[in-house]
Amino acid sequence: MATYKKRGYKPKTQKEKVEHIEEESTTAEVFNTLDESASKTEEWVVKNQKWIFVVIAVVALAILGTIGYEKLIAEPKAEDAMNEMTVAQGYFDEALTSTSKDSLFTLALEGGEGKFGMLDIIDEYGGTPAGNLANYYAGTAYLNMNKYDEAIKYLSDFKSDDIMLSPIAKGGIGDAFVQLNQPKDALEYYEKAINDNTNDFTTPLYLKKAAIVAMGLGENQKALDYLTRIKTEFPTSEDAKDVDILIGKAEASL
Repeated sequence: MATYKKRGYKPKTQKEKVEHIEEESTTAEVFNTLDESASKTEEWVVKNQKWIFVVIAVVALAILGTIGYEKLIAEPKAEDAMNEMTVAQGYFDEALTSTSKDSLFTLALEGGEGKFGMLDIIDEYGGTPAGNLANYYAGTAYLNMNKYDEAIKYLSDFKSDDIMLSPIAKGGIGDAFVQLNQPKDALEYYEKAINDNTNDFTTPLYLKKAAIVAMGLGENQKALDYLTRIKTEFPTSEDAKDVDILIGKAEASL
């Protein structure tokens, strides 16, 4: 077995001399291998340095480009879109309480006072939060103007995690399908609105609408389940006021 030897130790026996030669040979071999590997690496770097610098430059430009796009293009564009929406949103809000709602909803959609309407904002700023929100306003405006196909189109394009707007948009699509006499599609979207977010306003509202459509389709057990949820989970809601009458109708049809 080899033993530890201090630096400067000189082998005395023949066996020790042989071991010493073997150790020096092994060490030299290791360093030669390292030198060869280093030389090959250096040769590869020298040979391919042009492409290495190109790759580094591309990665750096991609990172800087992303940062630059966000700061110099995306953020200012989103801010411009919100500013453009102000006038159109004013028309929309006014239309909700006005007797001449169609003309105001048209202004909200098409613009006025030299400003964009919701449709312009969708076209020009489609990738911004304002462009997305404009889909909601446009769809709701068309729904109020009895233009149901257009309402479905724009409300379907609206994407949100908001606990109120998201289910209201889906419920609006359900309302449009009811008016188009497509009750199965209406029920599907009312159920999406129910399952989207649970809250004291939209959930009982669309449970009730879903129950009424379900009864019309002969799905009375489903209707009863929805009406029972209103009574047990949302007893103080507006939609719970006549729920017992509807429950009686659903039970009588089973």
